[in-house]
Amino acid sequence: MKKIVACVDGAGYTESVCDYAAWAAIRLGLPLEFLHVLIRQADARLDASGSIGLGAQESLLAELASLDEQRSALAREHGRRILEAVRERALSLGATEVDLRQHHGELMDSLLELEEDTRLYVLGKHNYQAKPKRFLLDHNLESAVRTVRRPVLVTSEQFKAPQSFMIAFDASATARKMVEMVADSPILQGLRCSVVMVGGEAEPLQWAQQRLAQVGFEVSVQRLEGEAAETLIEFSERAGLDMLVMGAYGHSRIRQWVVGSTTTAILRQIRIPVFILR
Repeated sequence: MKKIVACVDGAGYTESVCDYAAWAAIRLGLPLEFLHVLIRQADARLDASGSIGLGAQESLLAELASLDEQRSALAREHGRRILEAVRERALSLGATEVDLRQHHGELMDSLLELEEDTRLYVLGKHNYQAKPKRFLLDHNLESAVRTVRRPVLVTSEQFKAPQSFMIAFDASATARKMVEMVADSPILQGLRCSVVMVGGEAEPLQWAQQRLAQVGFEVSVQRLEGEAAETLIEFSERAGLDMLVMGAYGHSRIRQWVVGSTTTAILRQIRIPVFILR
């Protein structure tokens, strides 16, 4: 059976990740697994040649090795406590099957290792104190969204049980597939839906509205003008929507630096969860 994998590290979004992951697990009727990754630190290198005697140098290196072992043990224990806390929280929210996993290494390696058995990844964003910039995004989050082949739910800072959502639609084959995925999945069933297109022709919006209405969604459509990311974010705030559904990056990293990326801009600035479909 596929499962939901939620990444937690004890940072500010941990509770939100836990709550949205539990919500998704209940909606999909799937097991939930919390993942904590202990990132390997680069080996410390000490050049003490010629400065102290050999015996003193060996003693110092042994002490440094002992400190590294202590730090590793503390990091493992800290991660274990985070995992135990989110499991208790998820169970209290109604999730029925919750597993824990702790990995050593890099987050992306862990996500790819688990990908075959994963239905959905849930991740948070690191907080930024400065005003959001278009090209600044948490490296781990951007790498995950670009690389994994499963849907990714990027949480907001505070959990709010979704009652409504919007689909960012551009009439492409990928966007039509996204509409089909929403229609076929139980995770968003029963929520009010807005399908929003920035620019383009109105006819494809009618197809999206009809397709979603066929499976019981209450659907409205909007065709707007403006810069895509800013327009979608402004509409989500004005309409009081609870979640954005969209596709992932539509062009290469090199092209992104030339013309920008709607995905990066939205993830960096939007205040509601973003559900990214493949």
